Amino acid sequence: MSKTMRNIGIMAHIDAGKTTTTERILFYTGKSHRIGEVDDGEAVMDWMEQEQERGITIQSAAATTYWTRFGQKFQINIIDTPGHVDFTAEVERSLRVLDGAIAIFDAVRGVEPQTETVWRQAARYEVPCIGYVNKMDRLGADFFHVLEDIKTKLGAVPAAVQVPMGAEGAFEGVIDLITMQEVRWDAASDGEQMLVSGIAPEREALAREWRERLIDALAQFSDPITEKYVAGEALEPDLLRAELRKAALARRLLPLFAGASRRNMGVQPLIDAVVDYLPAPEEAAPAIGHHLKKEQDIAVPCDPAAQPLGLVFKIQNDREAGPLCYVRMYSGTIRAGTALFNIGKKKRERANRILRVHSNKFDPLDALAAGDIGVIVGFRMAQTGDTIGSEGWPVILEKMQFPEPVISVSLEPKNLSEQEKLKEILGILAREDPTFTAKENEETGQLIISGMGELHLDVLCTRILKEFRVDAKAGAPQVTYRESISAAVEHTERYSKVIAGKENAAGLTLRVEPLPRGTGNRCLWQARRSDIPQALRDAAERGIHGALESGIALGYPCIDIGVTVLDAEYSEAAGTEAAFAACASLGFDEACRAAGPILLEPVMAVDLVSPSEFVGDVMSMVTQRGGQVLNMESKPTGDEIKAYAPMARMFGFMTALRSASQGRASFTMAFSHFEKKGG
Repeated sequence: MSKTMRNIGIMAHIDAGKTTTTERILFYTGKSHRIGEVDDGEAVMDWMEQEQERGITIQSAAATTYWTRFGQKFQINIIDTPGHVDFTAEVERSLRVLDGAIAIFDAVRGVEPQTETVWRQAARYEVPCIGYVNKMDRLGADFFHVLEDIKTKLGAVPAAVQVPMGAEGAFEGVIDLITMQEVRWDAASDGEQMLVSGIAPEREALAREWRERLIDALAQFSDPITEKYVAGEALEPDLLRAELRKAALARRLLPLFAGASRRNMGVQPLIDAVVDYLPAPEEAAPAIGHHLKKEQDIAVPCDPAAQPLGLVFKIQNDREAGPLCYVRMYSGTIRAGTALFNIGKKKRERANRILRVHSNKFDPLDALAAGDIGVIVGFRMAQTGDTIGSEGWPVILEKMQFPEPVISVSLEPKNLSEQEKLKEILGILAREDPTFTAKENEETGQLIISGMGELHLDVLCTRILKEFRVDAKAGAPQVTYRESISAAVEHTERYSKVIAGKENAAGLTLRVEPLPRGTGNRCLWQARRSDIPQALRDAAERGIHGALESGIALGYPCIDIGVTVLDAEYSEAAGTEAAFAACASLGFDEACRAAGPILLEPVMAVDLVSPSEFVGDVMSMVTQRGGQVLNMESKPTGDEIKAYAPMARMFGFMTALRSASQGRASFTMAFSHFEKKGG
């Protein structure tokens, strides 16, 4: 079964046409009976109320559809991922469980900043891709410029499988370089009818040139093609597809297609390409898991008859059913009603129901086998990133790494009953979204929620107030700072306290030192005494880690600090875990206060696109906000500016930018690093 299955994602920069293309795929494969438009708020995959209002994808949506190719029926599990940088985590967790991806490029703008981000994520998980140059009907569309952009910015090797016939308003279809035919789409049937014909004489030279380039690219990797080409033999379409498939699966070539999804042109060959060039689950590299008992990494082959093993990659809350756990099965088969084991949490769970998902609609399934993606209802404790399986095979699949939130707002519930309701809802949202955190400020009692950016927090606040109907007031966005130190200091701390008539005592000599930015914190035990019990060492480390979290002078978490325990004083009678934890915490605070504490602020990587007549004003706006322009690149569609800017100064930047550029400039912003405030 899994040979005829494809798990694919659709990834690109915001507004490149991911959801529009997905809607066409669902329509042409018969999954939906009419085409939903993003601009009308009717896209099947943008089912959340906020997605329909804002016209953007916020949560990854999943759908399963079927496509017949060369007389064989294929199951395609599609995940439509967000393009906005604030929802990068949604893309990350989707790519983690996919076997292949369609990378969509805007024919006018080429490779955009978020395209580079998702491309790097796909490379990290070694996901084979095919490329689709969308919006060929737009003013300024240039397929060949995008092809060069892919080479220079992504370092990929694109292989054009199609070339467009015309561009902008004159775009009429594509030339298929494998079958050497012209393909057009009938507007009267919403593009369902494809009109195939021979190549017109005026386009023969273009078609021959690009077919030669395709064969040349394939010949770099394929001996059969090289031999046939040198011998002057005909290259059959089946051979070209087979060799291109091998190169695409090895991520050595990026098969490239063209179309205009909004005008229903170019989508069916893209679905064919998913089947032709993207891997079945068993062809993808086996997942790597860590065997807890053997304490070693092992490969997990895609075998439905083996022990069950799956990854919870997304959780969505349903008011009636409770948590819906999206699971990718890597091994074995899960049947509805069976007991399973949450391996990381060491808790038993039950799969009450298994569902096949189609956006926000569900069909019941009897079982979920290796290679497939589905939804399990009934897990009470599962979180994003948990591994489920059996107690007899304790293997944990790789944990997903998510960036830390850098922007916060306070939430003030109107009364006590709303406060309890709010805390419950924040717990639900934290399970759904790993980049969202909520905590109570001990001094003010305020609830502080943190996220990846202004849009991310705006979406979360709107969901809390509207979707969950909580009567609360949201404060203005606040930047989440960090603390660190600027010098190395040694300090000896002694602690002694009588608790319940018993003396608790400890002594520790600590060395604190700044580490290079981005290293993280480090704690080492190098005490000369070797007779100190492990439990007391662990208690001291807990004290240090707690102190790192609670900050030095201003209460912000500490980063990039190395702590070394150089010596310890211990007596059997008075040495307790509480004493060592307290001594370590106090010693850390004192040492850091003497080590030149500094405040670090989040610095954002800002990517701007502006018409050339406004570029001077836009650059001066960035520098006025404490930003640093790194470089500028001129393109036919406008100038691209890359800059760094402190996040605290970037609030309200979108309004100012629109006003300075008559609404024609745009920007995206993502967290880059922490830097000394004002430094």
